[in-house]
Amino acid sequence: MMSIGHTPIGFFEAHFKRTPTTIVQAPGRVNLIGEHTDYNQGFVFPTAINFATTVAAAPREDRLINVVAVDYGNAVSQFSLDDIAFDHQQGWSNYVRGIVSVLQTRYEFGGADLLVTGNVPQGAGLSSSASLEIALLKAFADLYQLELDGVQAALLGQKAENDFVGCSCGIMDQLISAMGQHGHAMLLDCQSLAFQSTPIPVGYQLVIVNSNVQRALVDGEYNLRRQQCEEAAQIMGVESLRQASLPLLHEYRESLSETVFRRARHVMTENQRTLDMYSALSASDYRRIRGLMEQSHASMRDDFEITVPAIDYLVEVMQSVLGDAGGARMTGGGFGGCVVALAPEHLVPEMLSVVAERYYVKTGIQETAYVCTAEQGAFAPDR
Repeated sequence: MMSIGHTPIGFFEAHFKRTPTTIVQAPGRVNLIGEHTDYNQGFVFPTAINFATTVAAAPREDRLINVVAVDYGNAVSQFSLDDIAFDHQQGWSNYVRGIVSVLQTRYEFGGADLLVTGNVPQGAGLSSSASLEIALLKAFADLYQLELDGVQAALLGQKAENDFVGCSCGIMDQLISAMGQHGHAMLLDCQSLAFQSTPIPVGYQLVIVNSNVQRALVDGEYNLRRQQCEEAAQIMGVESLRQASLPLLHEYRESLSETVFRRARHVMTENQRTLDMYSALSASDYRRIRGLMEQSHASMRDDFEITVPAIDYLVEVMQSVLGDAGGARMTGGGFGGCVVALAPEHLVPEMLSVVAERYYVKTGIQETAYVCTAEQGAFAPDR
């Protein structure tokens, strides 16, 4: 059993010499299908998972924000609500600064002491950043009784990451962390922000295998893909690729570079696969699920070019065990990160055993596996 000194309360009391007035959690997420569609106003199909960021907080009487990051060696950052500057030394603190900055554009509130810790694997494509953003927003909402709902929180989190941190993410990560439903996956329309959920079938588990190939989305490739999608939309005369169609894309093929054409084709076909996946999961059509996840991975590999050989091999190994009983694909921004599988419980031990036997021998990298459950979001009703 964990001793009190090693809980968020204990850490907070040890550092700030007082007791936190609120402790909140926001989950990470895994996306079953629908990759790089969110910032193109398309469809995604994520679920919140049982890995989360925890924020312990107490209000201050002045306008200072003091934050300690337990998982960064108890690193400390301090800034004033009246002077929020980008921190070039402590990159993690920019998520806090960005959230506080955008929150100030809508609400009046005072300073805070914050302690942050969590177990969402970083750099793995499971959205540790959005989990942090939503946890911070929930903490401030609790501290200062801010009238902030889950959709509003998601939009503020996205704005902080886009405008302050500098990563051109879509809305999916923040919205599922805020509004996920226990035991369900969420079909989210990133244009209207309408969403509906369907259960993860009984007897099936979400299995995430981290390739441990490290990635850094802010370092160019993620933002480049977004620029290429925007270029395609502009040339075709539509607001986003959501408004385009495959016939329109082929009509403009000569006006697009081969690379930009393939980027747009991935997004359009992935949108349809995501809608089909919702239907297939609702109907427990596992052969269809396998096919859709397989097609999605191939499109990410060939058209969007965001997979790496280690990830491709992981998918191949996992799918060889699953057969038509489930599906596997890369999940997340790409260039490393994780593979997600929807797998029947009875095949999970065999699948992970085969991965353990083969992956390191093939790549020289040791994978990390997580068997996950679908959890409730930080702002979801009946939490």
